[in-house]
Amino acid sequence: MILPVVAYGDPVLRKKAEPITKDYPNLDALIENMKETMHGALGVGLAAPQIGLPIRLFLVDTEPFAEDEVFTEEEQEQLKNFQRIFINAEILEEEGDEWAFNEGCLSIPDVREDVFRQPKVTIKYQDENFKTHTEVYDGIIARVVQHEYDHIEGILFTDKLSSLKKRLIKGKLANISKGKIQVDYRMRFPLMKKKR
Repeated sequence: MILPVVAYGDPVLRKKAEPITKDYPNLDALIENMKETMHGALGVGLAAPQIGLPIRLFLVDTEPFAEDEVFTEEEQEQLKNFQRIFINAEILEEEGDEWAFNEGCLSIPDVREDVFRQPKVTIKYQDENFKTHTEVYDGIIARVVQHEYDHIEGILFTDKLSSLKKRLIKGKLANISKGKIQVDYRMRFPLMKKKR
């Protein structure tokens, strides 16, 4: 089932998400619904707060990037096969010189900005079977993981922009929260005026 994506301005996107245990109700169905929602919106990642749940769960599927000419064949191959479910994730280390990449977010449609992040990340998480993994990612995969991880920490990519950039997109963000935007996937807008 495709779920509505929560738009910028909703308080759930600002909460530090809570860990979950393997007896979290209907977790398998939730993960399936999140996958469908992410693919339906052509996203490469989706975090539970983006569907209104303040829990430490996010998915990443970088396959849509695999066609991109900017990546080497080896990178494209990696991107094509990278699908993970991250539960109760914790970033242990971020390393390297920050690099810029143009990021967007399903909760903030039509806003894309260069965000600086470190290229290498070490993350500890549980998979859907609650088996614990510690893995190191770099490049674009690290970036997608960092972006989604920020969601479970209550951080949005727009928080990482300069104060000038923030001022320039302020009106756009206000319009998004009011639902004054065209999107081709289901969304829930926190400040949308109810139609009578």
